Amino acid sequence: MKLKLFLISLIAVIPLLLIGCSSKTSVNISCDEFMKQPNITRQVEVAIGDEFTMTLCSNPTTGYQWSESATISEPSVLQQVDHKFIPPEDKDLAGAPGQEVWTFKALKAGTSTASFEYSRPWEGGEKGTWLFTLTVIVK
Repeated sequence: MKLKLFLISLIAVIPLLLIGCSSKTSVNISCDEFMKQPNITRQVEVAIGDEFTMTLCSNPTTGYQWSESATISEPSVLQQVDHKFIPPEDKDLAGAPGQEVWTFKALKAGTSTASFEYSRPWEGGEKGTWLFTLTVIVK
């Protein structure tokens, strides 16, 4: 009876352990961080074949927007696979910032950078108000 109870408990716990062990790499930068430091650099290590996300604060109601596509130094190492805007959770807060999320895939071993610029894109608009550079080391 004890063995049966042990096996049932083990079967119930293994999926929870596997979920806890899965690590999806993500990089998140808030508006507060950019207000303190307008030019931010981060580094991340990932395995070949991994996908990871990068989330940056964004407020399109100000006329500013991030580059839709990353400027990638080594496209054979790193590929952008998705980009989307997530509006603020509180829809009643006019002018509240949301988030822009990019998804990348590590293609092969090496190092690449993904660079972004937060600007007003029209002619004569402010350029490079915030800059973000992510160095990706693929192993």
